Amino acid sequence: MNMDRNVGLSASHTPYRRTPYRRALVVGKFCPLHLGHMHLIQSAIDASSEVLVISYTKPAFTGLGRARREAWLRELFPGVRSLVVDDASLGDLCARRGLRPRKLPHNDEDAAVHRQFTAWLCHAICETTVDAVFTSEDYGDGFAVALSAYFGERFPGSAPVRHVQVDLARAAVPISGTRIRDNPHLHRQFMHPAVYASFVERICLLGGESSGKTTLAGALAARLDTQWVPEVGREHWEERGGALGYADMRLIAEGQVAREDVLARQARQWLVCDGSALTTVFYSLDGFGRVDPVVRRLAEQPYAFTFVCAPDFAFVQDGTRRDAGFRQRQHRWYCSVLEARGIPFMVLDGRVAQRMDAVCRLLNRGAGR
Repeated sequence: MNMDRNVGLSASHTPYRRTPYRRALVVGKFCPLHLGHMHLIQSAIDASSEVLVISYTKPAFTGLGRARREAWLRELFPGVRSLVVDDASLGDLCARRGLRPRKLPHNDEDAAVHRQFTAWLCHAICETTVDAVFTSEDYGDGFAVALSAYFGERFPGSAPVRHVQVDLARAAVPISGTRIRDNPHLHRQFMHPAVYASFVERICLLGGESSGKTTLAGALAARLDTQWVPEVGREHWEERGGALGYADMRLIAEGQVAREDVLARQARQWLVCDGSALTTVFYSLDGFGRVDPVVRRLAEQPYAFTFVCAPDFAFVQDGTRRDAGFRQRQHRWYCSVLEARGIPFMVLDGRVAQRMDAVCRLLNRGAGR
């Protein structure tokens, strides 16, 4: 067996430099990945030629699944080899390597079980060994002994695994995953923006032309002390003088979603979105009679809350809009599509203050769900 292969794992290797350790191991749930975890991983990077990060948890935590944790590690530590597994992905890896299927141990299992399981992941799944394990826990010495025994039994003469303890007192980063899960918005300063964005709930405002949704988006974001995402399609329309083609529909939808992702990192608990890729679906159908599959897929992105602004005041022509009849058709289309998709939504009517009050009442009720 080639002990340095990295089949099926996200990985890249740092350039060679003179460091105390050849290959270091960091293990954690990372639910969520916070600055304390990042300090630990960076300490391993600084002291090692290569770093292997392993993450698993059973049971899983809502909203903190394998794919999300894997994405965080990939973005924030691109030079680190990472293995994030759940039962399903581990089953796939075992099948690809011709190994007997195996399940994750429960979080409450004895420490010895987890140590043996982690050593097996290094050896059988990652096809490697380590010579150091970095932890911020007092169990690290025993962990290193167990790893040394496992590797020594299979590779006689291998060097013992050293334990490197980092910030046991949590002086550098005084936080824990449990505290963050209890109230992620209160502890947002202990997360990288890329991680905190996963806790931001997105509010989608839909509505026909001249239905007040852009005005509402700005006012609502101000009340919630957060960010709002402008309608990217409107920006393209103005930049192109209204000369938009079918290919622009995909650019607009992709731009809308990308803008949301950027602003979610700057938001505070909520992100207010003036329209969505569903808006692009409507205009693509209206203007070209067809919709790019990518646009349709992007329009399936879920939102925590969806609101449709009612056309219940006089139509205002700003030089780019159609007419009141078109606005009414848009409104009916949004409502019918949302109903057909089984997406809960609320129609907002009245003045801006009245609409904001209705939104905030629903947000406050939803905050405890």
